[in-house]
Amino acid sequence: MKKTKKETFNLGLFVVIGLVIFITAIYFIGEHKNMFDKTFTVSANFNNVNGLMQGNNVRYSGINVGTVKNINMINDSTINVELIINEKMVQHIKKDAIATIGSDGLVGNMLVNIIPGEGSAAPISQGDVISTYTKIGTGEMLNTLNTTNENAALLTSKLLSIVDDITKGRGTLGMLINDSVAANDIKKTLNNLKLTSREANRTMLHLNSLISKIDLEESVAGVLLNDTTEANKVRSIITNLETSSVEIQTVITNLNETITNVKDGEGAINYLSNDPDLVKQLDETIKNINEGTEKFNENMEALKHNFLTRGYFRKLEKEERKAEKEKK
Repeated sequence: MKKTKKETFNLGLFVVIGLVIFITAIYFIGEHKNMFDKTFTVSANFNNVNGLMQGNNVRYSGINVGTVKNINMINDSTINVELIINEKMVQHIKKDAIATIGSDGLVGNMLVNIIPGEGSAAPISQGDVISTYTKIGTGEMLNTLNTTNENAALLTSKLLSIVDDITKGRGTLGMLINDSVAANDIKKTLNNLKLTSREANRTMLHLNSLISKIDLEESVAGVLLNDTTEANKVRSIITNLETSSVEIQTVITNLNETITNVKDGEGAINYLSNDPDLVKQLDETIKNINEGTEKFNENMEALKHNFLTRGYFRKLEKEERKAEKEKK
């Protein structure tokens, strides 16, 4: 069965349209993947790529500048990511730039973000290795939030238990909250502390006023405070007083012992003080001595007037008067 011209035209038109669509798709894909632009390759080493795949975009300051070419595992802690960068961006990306792995929106594909450095380094070149910074992944953030939630739940449970104990009056804090007597005592204590503080302030002000009135140059206190020589003298006096006090205490102790021995002993003093007969004898003896002395004075006076001894006494009186004149 022969095809009509209309069918042949439709078939040719379909082929042409499909070919145009194919070429257009190839063009856009190639442009997106930098297949038709000059590129250069740099790399970056990460500890975790967080799901990054080949073909994901590379952005510099929010602009798409290339794609991920290859991802290679170097060792158990280092992953090398090769990046294809448009050659037009060479002059903008410096060697101190930092590469990080992020996501295109909240649930978008992973991509590599290149952040400009703060210095004035030279532009990157073919084969350079860019410094990296690994952000905390979403999974790690969720694990951290989960742990935080569990800790918050435990803390809330313990706080509820503490509040319940306080409400029921358990423990010191519960007693203070629910016991009005203890609360009043605490209020009184606080009031007493305030009064004590006020009195202490007044005392300090009074002391300050007294100290300010001290003449540090003329007064005794000022001399003692400023003159080290006088201070040393005062220290010496205090030391001597302490020594004298000790010696006086020793003498008093010895006197007490002596008095005790006199009271309790059998010596002459105790015998004289406690024997009444001996005391009477002593009184009589003293009386006899006094009487004998009076009689002796009477005899001497009689001898002075006796003609036999009167000359001798007069001679003695002359010698005494002569001696007094020589003294004068």
